[in-house]
Amino acid sequence: MARFGSSQGVSRSTGKCAATGEEIPHATPAIAALCELEEDEGFVRFDYSIEAWEKGDRPERLFSHWRYITAEEGKKPDIVIDEAVLVDLFERLDGDKRPQRIAFRYIIALVLLRKRKLKLVGREKAQGGEMWLLRWSGTDGEVVKIHNPGIQEDEIHGLSDQLSDLLQGDM
Repeated sequence: MARFGSSQGVSRSTGKCAATGEEIPHATPAIAALCELEEDEGFVRFDYSIEAWEKGDRPERLFSHWRYITAEEGKKPDIVIDEAVLVDLFERLDGDKRPQRIAFRYIIALVLLRKRKLKLVGREKAQGGEMWLLRWSGTDGEVVKIHNPGIQEDEIHGLSDQLSDLLQGDM
């Protein structure tokens, strides 16, 4: 995994509000904030209570955020990935040339393909590998090109796990 940037990956939810330090109650709406790290290509996740977020508490280097429901006490959270969050992350990562970001965009594209939000319309050779030509399902819109970074199967699973941790996390 180290070839795609930080071996640390993405941080998981701590179950505490980053603004107040208080535990976020189980089965409660909360905000997950994805922030860029200064020292590498990775991301760090912070969780906020709705009250703290609505008061305007925001982390530095905010990249994206979304609302979620914390897990019920004693239960592992259901991983429900909001498609709008995936689309937003996919679009925000467009044009980023850093290997970790290219890999995450590729993994998100795989998820969107599986969910039939994107469809593969072709492939072309490119410097350093292959480009996938994608189109949003149900449109005749512009083709979206993404670089296939040549991720091995075990790396796909690792990055997919990181993406799941990032988007849902467990408390």
